[in-house]
Amino acid sequence: MHRVLIIGPCGAGKSTLAAELGRTLDLPVYHMDQLNWRPGWIESSKDEIRARLATITASDRWLIDGNYGGTLDARLARADTVVYLDFPIRLCAWRVLRRIWTYRGQTRPDMTEGCPERFDLEFFLYLLAWDSGPRLRTDERLREYGGRVVRLRNPAALREWRASLDKATA
Repeated sequence: MHRVLIIGPCGAGKSTLAAELGRTLDLPVYHMDQLNWRPGWIESSKDEIRARLATITASDRWLIDGNYGGTLDARLARADTVVYLDFPIRLCAWRVLRRIWTYRGQTRPDMTEGCPERFDLEFFLYLLAWDSGPRLRTDERLREYGGRVVRLRNPAALREWRASLDKATA
């Protein structure tokens, strides 16, 4: 695993896993949220994001977490492994609400400085609609992907996979 994507619904734990796997696999970690957002919650242009990603994915070793469907194909083209945290939306919604409360008014470690955590109804509705929209589009793209997909359906499966990976890299 040298070029890894971590995807899944908001609140599944992508950024947390990215930090852990980055240390375990000695890979540089890139968060799509940091690549996309500028201070003050100003969104980067699609061209800016694509240029940043092109530089990252051209290298031989990286780990990128985040969905951002508009750039997924370019990342999949270079990834050797996709870790898909395909967790239940009820769990993810609870985790998002807990994260908002925990980091309210502060910038999360995986977010661009100057983007304090806040409740965003549009974002929350996107998460609640995951199963009927983003999940279907993600599944379609993964059907065409030729690399390794590790699809984990719940936190217990993630812990089991992490334990097996830790043994293999020890």
